[in-house]
Amino acid sequence: MSVQAAANPDALVSPDEIRAQFSRAMSAMYQAEVPLYGTLLALVGEVNRDALAREPQLAEQLRTTGEIGRLDMERHGAIRLGTAAELATMRRLFAVMGMQPVGYYDLASAGVPVHSTAFRATHEAALQHSPFRVFTSLLRLELIENAELRELARGILARRNIFTPRALRLIERAEAAGGLTAAEAEEFVQQALETFRWHREATVSAALYQQLSAQHKLIADVVAFKGPHINHLTPRTLDIDTVQAGMPGRGINPKAVIEGPPPRRCPILLRQTSFKALQEPVTFVEADGGGALGSHTARFGEIEQRGVALTPKGRALYDQLLEATRAIAGGAPNEEGAAAYMATLSQQFEAFPDDYPSLRRQQLAYFRYFVTEQGLAAKGQGELAASLEGLLAAGHVRCEPLVYEDFLPVSAAGIFQSNLGDNARDSYGQSANREAFERDLGAPVLDELALYAATQQRSLAHCAQALGLAALA
Repeated sequence: MSVQAAANPDALVSPDEIRAQFSRAMSAMYQAEVPLYGTLLALVGEVNRDALAREPQLAEQLRTTGEIGRLDMERHGAIRLGTAAELATMRRLFAVMGMQPVGYYDLASAGVPVHSTAFRATHEAALQHSPFRVFTSLLRLELIENAELRELARGILARRNIFTPRALRLIERAEAAGGLTAAEAEEFVQQALETFRWHREATVSAALYQQLSAQHKLIADVVAFKGPHINHLTPRTLDIDTVQAGMPGRGINPKAVIEGPPPRRCPILLRQTSFKALQEPVTFVEADGGGALGSHTARFGEIEQRGVALTPKGRALYDQLLEATRAIAGGAPNEEGAAAYMATLSQQFEAFPDDYPSLRRQQLAYFRYFVTEQGLAAKGQGELAASLEGLLAAGHVRCEPLVYEDFLPVSAAGIFQSNLGDNARDSYGQSANREAFERDLGAPVLDELALYAATQQRSLAHCAQALGLAALA
């Protein structure tokens, strides 16, 4: 508890601070549950330090944007929920931490029977305090083709409660009071953590688990357990290719292909890899009241490298080039065709400009703008350029890439599939249903591209104000 909180115990803690506390607690819990994750964190830390020492320009970029201070805090988690009620309550739980649902992701089209959103902070200042985000998926029960099994799964999920009674009361308290005190926030973090904890005891028999798994392993992962155990946490690396190459030497078995765009001088969007899901012992509940030993694979370690956020024009080009790659490669990458796929990907993406000035001039990516010391000096002397381009050319304003905070549906599906070990399904006939998802969520999801555009515009407004100009665009 801070000195300020101790002096005024009734003062409310900021949602940003609650989110930071929760992120630290989640990381500690996951490291205790999955020791290999600690090994992964150590590897990523070493690679990041080497990258910063090797690339002083990158280090300066991260210092200017403030990202260097949050690099070691970068985490995203992922959970899978079973019912609309769970999703709606999870939205309320994350709201206590200042996290809103951003984006809609249809994974059914890639063979994973869920649709998803990402809960995260939405303002750049809040993201600097804690960038923690949770990719949250809702099982689409209607995609279970066996009607009897579908209704059985629906009944099992309807009987469970994934939130502790005290967590629910603290959510209500935060909603009524506009926040939580330091003592309440500390208790909230511990109570909320219980929702994400791993349970070795399944809630179904071994036979029913096998039936659910035969439909899709993710269905078994959601239905057969007491709650939505966090299935991975993700540190951010500055050099994902070096991490991928270094994993086997640390006893970590990586997936074959890094998801997302190819290696570039100027990274775009998001690249992801992971170590293979662990086979963990589970006790199933049998009809005679006894337990049957078995195993379950769902939890894994993921790593991400984040690049610049793309505009609608940039995303359209990205999607076009990725689609062309998959058409040539014959679909999603697999272990046998990994090298050929990556070669095709790199070849196709030669059409995507790989320098920041081109990305900015062609309006393919978003940037943040900062006034320089030269700019402030020029203001004092009345020698400022009249346009944004002139200010940039004169060194009065500088721009840096705006980091991508969200996800890619094709990449997310690729990570899920590789770690579930289920390649039998390419897609489901019934695909995106954003309207149903938002109804279950109890709120609309926010448009991530609008958030990036707003951040870029705020940075321009700040520059204009600092330089005494009417506006910049």
